[in-house]
Amino acid sequence: MSELIVDFITSLDGYASGEGWPGWWGLQGPEYLAWLDERPERGYTLLMGATTYRQMYGFASAPDSDFTEDERATIAELARLPKVVFSSTLEAPLPWANAQLVSGDATETVAAMKREGTNMLTLGSLTLCRSLLEAGLVDRFRVVLFPVITGKTGSERIYDGYPDVALEMVASRTFDGRIQLLEYVPTVLSGPPGAG
Repeated sequence: MSELIVDFITSLDGYASGEGWPGWWGLQGPEYLAWLDERPERGYTLLMGATTYRQMYGFASAPDSDFTEDERATIAELARLPKVVFSSTLEAPLPWANAQLVSGDATETVAAMKREGTNMLTLGSLTLCRSLLEAGLVDRFRVVLFPVITGKTGSERIYDGYPDVALEMVASRTFDGRIQLLEYVPTVLSGPPGAG
């Protein structure tokens, strides 16, 4: 059976990034990086929206000399993976290897992909993730929580506009003594439990 994982990295206060902060807030350590390389869902199809595609492709197409060996390996892995990009503003063909553009309804497309047996994982794309969750298509909701508060410089608040969601924890782990992995099965609620 196929699955869809919404996968976020976040600061403690719920931001996806912070102005002036490096990727992973500069706190990635060897255990976390090893986990990224070992995850069984590394081969899943990546789902993303136009903004994330532009950012990631811009990163991936920068000169090779700008990156460390680990960063080059990550870029090569992202290029290898199948990617589905949902956008009404981008035009086909997309220049990034293995990227398919879908201009139609994301929830209908993802539901069809699940029926066809495609395993999927989101990359960034806050609005896309929210719509997939609201449609009841998300099987696992995974958050990697970095120990920083970016209240002054934080950008891209993750959960604004989300519905109420109950989360049943199915896994947790600590990396490098500071980074928390929290994995849940989500259930979208019509309102707070017990509300009339």
